[in-house]
Parts: sequence; C-alpha cells; structure tokens
Amino acid sequence: MKRRNFIQKIGVGSVVAGASLTAPHIAKAATQFKWKMVTAWPKNFPGLGTNANLLAKMITEMSGGRIKIKVYGAKELVPAFEVFDAVSKGVAEMGHGASYYWKGKSEATQFFSTVPFGLTAQEMNAWLYYGGGLELWRELYKPFGLIPAPTGNTGVQMAGWFNKEINNIDDLKGLKMRIPGLGGEVLRRAGGVSVNMPGGELFTSLQSGALDATEWVGPYNDLAFGFYKVAKYYYYPGWHEPGSAAEALINEKAFKQLPKDLQQIVLMACKAANMDMISEYTARNNQALDVLTNKHKVQVLALPQDVLKKLKVLSDEVVNELATKDAMSKKIFDSVVSFRSQVTRWGAISEQAYLQARSL
Repeated sequence: MKRRNFIQKIGVGSVVAGASLTAPHIAKAATQFKWKMVTAWPKNFPGLGTNANLLAKMITEMSGGRIKIKVYGAKELVPAFEVFDAVSKGVAEMGHGASYYWKGKSEATQFFSTVPFGLTAQEMNAWLYYGGGLELWRELYKPFGLIPAPTGNTGVQMAGWFNKEINNIDDLKGLKMRIPGLGGEVLRRAGGVSVNMPGGELFTSLQSGALDATEWVGPYNDLAFGFYKVAKYYYYPGWHEPGSAAEALINEKAFKQLPKDLQQIVLMACKAANMDMISEYTARNNQALDVLTNKHKVQVLALPQDVLKKLKVLSDEVVNELATKDAMSKKIFDSVVSFRSQVTRWGAISEQAYLQARSL
C-alpha cells in the first residue's frame, strides 16, 4: 500500500508539474484545422490543378493531419476568376491561381505572374526569394487580407494556337485571341482583340469560331485540352509568358490562427510545390511535343523575327505605362527592371553561353 501510494503521488506530481510546461503544446498539437482551397483551374487538370492537389496533400502530411485541406476546382465552389475575392473574404482559407487574373484589384498584380519579354522561371524565383520580389508581393496583397506565395512555374510557354499563319504584324489585326495579362494589352495595341476566359472554355470557343487563336501553357497542357483538333498552327516562343508563376493565396486571418510550426509548414509546402511544377513541366512538355508533332502532325512554327521585334516594342510601352499607374506599381517595376538588368549580364555568360556551346 505504501509503495502504491508513493508511486501514485510521484505520477500525479509529474503530471501536474509537467502540465504547465507542456499543456499548451499538447493543445496545439491536438487542434485540427479544416481548410478549403479554391482554384482557378479545372478539377485535377494536369500540372496546374494537380499542383494544387499536391500542395494540399503535402500540407496535410507534413502537419501530421493537423491541417486538412479540401481542394475545389474552378466552378465547384466559386468561378475561376473569383478565387481572389473568395480567399480575401474568408469563403476559403486558400486559393491557387495566377496573379494576372486579379488585375481588376490592382494592375500591379500582373508583375507577379509574368511580364512579356521578362524574367524566366529561374530568374523569377531568384527575384522573388532573393531579390525582394516576395516582400513586395506581400506588401501589395496585405490590404486585401491575403498572404501570397509562389507555388509553381510553367516556364517559357508557347505563343499559342492559331487558325491562320502569322507572317507579319498585320496578321494580328482583328485576331480574337485568348491572352490574359499584359500580353493581352500588347496584342490589343498590335490591332488584335484580347479575350480573357478560363481554360475550361477554350476548346469550344476555338471550335465555334468565337476565338481565332488561344494561348494556354505549352505542349503538356495543350495536348490534354486537345487544341490540335481545332487549330492548325502552333507558334513559339511564348514572348508574352516567359516564366509564368502560379500562386497560393492564403487568408491572413486564418494563417495567423495557426501555431508557428504549422505556419512554416504551409509556407515550406508552397516552396516545395513551386519547385515541383517547373520540374514537371520541363519533363512533360518534351514528351507531349513529340506526341503533337509525330502522332497528330501539328505544325510547330517560329514567329517571324520582325513580328517579335514589334511585339517587344509594344511590350516595353505597356510595361512602362503600368509603372506610372501608382506608387506601388512604380516600386515593383523598378525592382523588376533592376533585377533583370543584373541577371541578364550573368545569364549571358552562363546559361545562354552554355546553351550556345552545347548546340555546336
């Protein structure tokens, strides 16, 4: 009896003594957070939609199930172009999309998806993580109660699918093309008609003639959509989207309710998903291009140099005008231009020089 009473006293004392030290941690560990993630992509769409799924899966597994995220494709909970508002208002805790879709909120958002003739995927990540870009992105989104994080990049895209050949700049006049962001404004100045619509509507729009051309991403996604069935000419390079970043949108209030370790898990999972997407696209585009050219006999054509030169002139006009919209746009513009100047000098004697040497 004495021995049992002694052990019981020791046990109770240990629990009581330890409670003040460990109870908050135990409570935090036991707390489960159930989040919703809304996306701008068709459900389970290769590359973009599956990256959202991967991000949710990583957060759930890395957190040991303390955060569980249900992913909704475009239109399942909200339409594709309402993702920003849904996360800002707390309808969902997370979103997955591309920042140029939200230019109606602030035109400066477009800098964080892609800029025509701008940064490549590798350069974009360098600017965001080590060139001050991510800090500017978060500053821009803070008034909306959002925390942005890069969560993927598709790399240099294709110029798009066209129902006629493009031999000179005049061939773009009157052309109705799905092309979002700053690239869309460049097309408009070249005499074309820029249309912005979700990916899920592109095939039928090309098929019906509502569109004369469309860009989407590259061979991997374009093969999945079956564009080769409704458009004859496939042009490169993707001057308008040289390194298109996808983003995770995180509701700031929901994020701050997480313990510090879970906050870091969410951000590190975004970083891992960012690396995964560019790796997947680099691999899958190669394979899909072979199928398009060898099996489906797609005509892959280069845009004429004089067309690219004119588009570059128009692009510079558009981007420079964007910088004059407001103080924040100017601040971001200056950062991008400065970084591009630095990275271009290095790229010329590293990546560019190596690729030229490899082709000898």
